[in-house]
Amino acid sequence: MKPLSALLHLSLVTVVYGHGYLTSPSSRTRLGSEAGIDSCPECSILEPVTAWPDLYAAQVGRSGPCGYNARDGIDYNTPGPAWGTGPVATYKPGDTIEVQWCVDANGDHGGMFTYRICQDQALVNKLLTPGYIPTLEEKQAAEDCFEAGILPCTDVGGQQCEYNADCSAGQPCWRNDWFTCKGFNNNGGRCQGVDGAGHNSCYTSIAGGYTVTKRIKFPNYTSEHTLLSFKWNSFQTPQVYLHCADIAIKGDGGTPPISSSTTVPTGTKTATQCESTPTSVSVTFNEKVTTSWGENVYLTGSIPQLGSWSADSAIKLSSDRYTAANPLWYTSVNLPAGVSFQYKYIRKSGSVAVWESDPNRAYSVPKGCGTTTAVRDDTWR
Repeated sequence: MKPLSALLHLSLVTVVYGHGYLTSPSSRTRLGSEAGIDSCPECSILEPVTAWPDLYAAQVGRSGPCGYNARDGIDYNTPGPAWGTGPVATYKPGDTIEVQWCVDANGDHGGMFTYRICQDQALVNKLLTPGYIPTLEEKQAAEDCFEAGILPCTDVGGQQCEYNADCSAGQPCWRNDWFTCKGFNNNGGRCQGVDGAGHNSCYTSIAGGYTVTKRIKFPNYTSEHTLLSFKWNSFQTPQVYLHCADIAIKGDGGTPPISSSTTVPTGTKTATQCESTPTSVSVTFNEKVTTSWGENVYLTGSIPQLGSWSADSAIKLSSDRYTAANPLWYTSVNLPAGVSFQYKYIRKSGSVAVWESDPNRAYSVPKGCGTTTAVRDDTWR
């Protein structure tokens, strides 16, 4: 446990300039931005702290494992009006998935990043309880648990796990279980060099962003509602970025969550308590695709609710949030809880329909206590 005096000192830091956030699975920060609540999703920053070369030196303070946006006064360590009430995605123990974050063009500080799972459900519940803001001690206890639960780059077969070009052998940052950005110095590519994607391949409010994509493997662990925490330690600046996505991990092969002596405050409802399990879930499909004037985007799939693979019965997506920097098409569809299906997007212009490339996308709608919404984040292929 880190000293409380240091946490109190860090909790007073309010200067932010903003530079990166978790986008897939959809983080609480992303959902806050898409709901119009967070004006700068890349602005949840823990600063000034020791971020380099010791990746674990910084104490989280009020940022907690899920981040705090001082610009808008948003504490993402508690459920809000657009996030935290249920998982945005459901996985199985041992699944390998693609994860992605977005780095701002004016704030690519290089460094290293990691994804974490805390397997102490009682600690995680502190961050899932509506109306309850965890104390500094509870935030740090949760962060300590997440630090112990990193999902190593090296757990994914065939994935390139490099050492950071700005770190030297013998330094604490000399490790390849964390993910690394490209070198900061001598035009090494920094974080945007990981994907090499184009400018505005993801949304940031300041200068447009670049995607940073990797793969992680979940442990042999189950939870109806837990958090995937993302942490980025900057090389150039004394800053750490923290974000969380609400997920579920369930299915064969997992072990139940461990418990601890930590308890949720008396009189509050934990995230695992509910009166009934919903029979349907409102699934939001977000598709990033640049379109031309007169073109529209549609969704179809293998189940009747999505048109049973019929282009004529496909669901038209909305473009009312579409911008050049964020070419978003979206729709929400009520689907049966627990149903599994395949789906694709279609671009239509007049009588011409263009289907995206194979393979079909696949998804299982979450089914669990209190789960009423879910989000799919896709990019045209």
